[in-house]
Amino acid sequence: MTIVEMLEQSTILTVLGMAIVFAFLWVMIICVFWVGKLIHALGMDKDIQAQKKEEPKRKALTPEVTAAISAAVTEYREGK
Repeated sequence: MTIVEMLEQSTILTVLGMAIVFAFLWVMIICVFWVGKLIHALGMDKDIQAQKKEEPKRKALTPEVTAAISAAVTEYREGK
């Protein structure tokens, strides 16, 4: 077997291997996409949907906290 024949064979094997990996990755991507659609259609993602709908609860600043922040800012500005 000559060098040229070996290079041809190795090139064919390389391209074939890369094509198989590429095809497998596409099949995997399609399967993940359809499983996600199926889970959403069956409503098995309710906990995720519930988290998205809930608004984060913000605590209002009390007058004491507002006064403390104002005093700290005033003191900082006077210090410069």
